[in-house]
Amino acid sequence: MEQLPGLLLAVAVLLGIVGTAVPLMPGPVLVGGAAIAYALWAQQTPITIAAAIAVVVLLFGFALKYAVPARKVGGQVDALPLVIGGILGLIGFFVVPVVGLILGFILGVFLTEVAQKRSFAEAVPATRSALYAAGLSMLIDLAATIVAGGIILAAAVIY
Repeated sequence: MEQLPGLLLAVAVLLGIVGTAVPLMPGPVLVGGAAIAYALWAQQTPITIAAAIAVVVLLFGFALKYAVPARKVGGQVDALPLVIGGILGLIGFFVVPVVGLILGFILGVFLTEVAQKRSFAEAVPATRSALYAAGLSMLIDLAATIVAGGIILAAAVIY
């Protein structure tokens, strides 16, 4: 029965990574919650320290996933197309499973840019910049989730 919490931790980390790579669930929240729950169950100082480090990595990744893409894109994309893209992405997620999120986001950003700029030629580079920012944000989130998951899993195996 002692192995069950470790197995549940591993499953939660795996689901968190998959959920971050394929936007199905909040992966970092799942990994952070699993790390904290495992630390509370284990009640060992090294595991608690590892869980704290994992949570700090996730919080740092959370901050970076918004700061870095916003800086890279600069003033190329307004906030409105990203908001409309996010809303259509959310609707698309339920209309067309798995790929609807991405398609809805692209369509929302592109249509909003076309409406604002009144030109397809000007909307394409702005849409490309928004997609670059979204992809970079997703990669940062995924990297933080993998590192945090690795930290807590290593602590669970070692201790």
